[in-house]
Formats: sequence, structure tokens, C-alpha cells
Amino acid sequence: MDWKLELVVVPVSDVDRAKAFYSEQLGFHVDVDYQPNENFRVVQLTPPGSACSITIGTGVSGGMTPGCIKGLHLIVTDIEAAHAALTARGVSVNGPVHFEGGRQTPGPDPSRGDYNSFLFFDDPDGNSWQVQEVSHGARGG
Repeated sequence: MDWKLELVVVPVSDVDRAKAFYSEQLGFHVDVDYQPNENFRVVQLTPPGSACSITIGTGVSGGMTPGCIKGLHLIVTDIEAAHAALTARGVSVNGPVHFEGGRQTPGPDPSRGDYNSFLFFDDPDGNSWQVQEVSHGARGG
């Protein structure tokens, strides 16, 4: 039996601001924006190429505090291209960094090994994201 993670709720304080950040700055596709009344709104967004989406909205976070989500991962095949794309869209990005001898070191992994190059950014509420390079050995990793 497959167990597929398909949706993560990300609590935000301003749905329109968060929707603009995720769709316009990160390039997530807006799948749903449904608001039957002022107490409920669900916005589902999907990163390009992903099978998992996020939901932001009103009345959907189960009482989670905006900004409490930490360490969500987006996987890319080229960390430097991801950095360029994010900064071109005005996202404040830390990195790239890699780990060498158990320590965080500036720059992408010199061997471009899978799972060892990262970028970091926060959404407007402080929910934190990591972008991790995984090419499954396409470049010798």
C-alpha cells in the first residue's frame, strides 16, 4: 500500500499576502481559492513538478500559529539555478551552503553530491523552507 503525502497546511496571518508570495514569488500554481464565507477560505498551491501541495487560508490551520512551520523541503536538481530564480523574484535567500566535516560551509557541495547543498528562506510569516539539491547522481553525486 502506498502512503502519499499530498498536502501540508501552512498557517499564515494574511492569506492574500501569503498567496501572492507563494504564487508570484515562488511560482507555485494556485489550484484552489475557495471562500464560501468570511470565516473560511482555502487556498491550495502546488510547487512546479510536485505531487504535494500546501494549503493556506482562514479556518484551516487547526489553531497552529502563523510562522510555526519549520524545515519544509523543496527538492531541485540545480541549487544554483534555484538560487538565481528565487533572488530574481525578490525572495530573500540564505545560501547556498553545504556540509563538510559536519559543518555548514558556504557554497554548493563541490562534488554536487545528492542531499548536500541547501538554500534557506522564510515566507512572510516566518514559516521556514529549505531547498535541497538532489539529482540522483546525474552530476556524479
